[in-house]
Amino acid sequence: MIILKSQNEIEYIRQACRLTADTLTQLIAAAKPGITTLELDQIAEEYIRSHGGVPSCKGYYGFPATICASVNEEVVHGIPSAKRKLKHGDILSIDLVSSVNGYHGDSCVTVPIGHVKPKVHQLLKVTEESLFKGIEQAVVGNRVGDISHAVQSYCEKFGFGVVRDFVGHGLGREMHEDPQIPNYGPAGHGPILKPGMVLCIEPMITMGTYEVEVLGDDWTAVTLDGKPAAHFEHTVVVTENGPEILTMRDEPRLIR
Repeated sequence: MIILKSQNEIEYIRQACRLTADTLTQLIAAAKPGITTLELDQIAEEYIRSHGGVPSCKGYYGFPATICASVNEEVVHGIPSAKRKLKHGDILSIDLVSSVNGYHGDSCVTVPIGHVKPKVHQLLKVTEESLFKGIEQAVVGNRVGDISHAVQSYCEKFGFGVVRDFVGHGLGREMHEDPQIPNYGPAGHGPILKPGMVLCIEPMITMGTYEVEVLGDDWTAVTLDGKPAAHFEHTVVVTENGPEILTMRDEPRLIR
């Protein structure tokens, strides 16, 4: 069931999204060669709690951390570790959800660590651009499939893979609500978009195959061919005046 949010609920979600965006800004600045993913996790939890929020992912179905920290071929749900020290040429996907007053805000960025290879930089740039292509379709009267098709058609033009196993979703009091928002599929299909729908649009794009597997920790999903993956996400509300990005950071684009 898709829950249309009231203006009051959207304001609560907006507060959580602002905290999520501000936390990501802190993490982007800190994500440099030599830091561990556990240290980034500690920065995130301290910042969220000190600003009146709760880390939504921590304890969610037993997930042990505040952020999902996925490095290189890790697509999603990487577990922060004191043993994982970032180095030049890595890419790090930071997926973060925080909660304020019982409502959630969800966003993700993939950060280049130091200098990355040109093809890797292109993967990040195209993935971030595809997020905004998808958001452009989040207008009243369109369908979920219009978002999906916009992401897929853009990324596949560059020869990149579009992950099928994980999808975007609705958001509100629950971290994952209806509708599911795939990053692939034909336009014109799926639920009709209506004012008050809050959507998490999140392209997960790979340099090679779109196939993934989950490691023995039961969380970390990696590309089947070991090639890098990128992940960008915003929380968006559908309005009569078009999509409003609730998790927009002060610096709208990370990859130039």
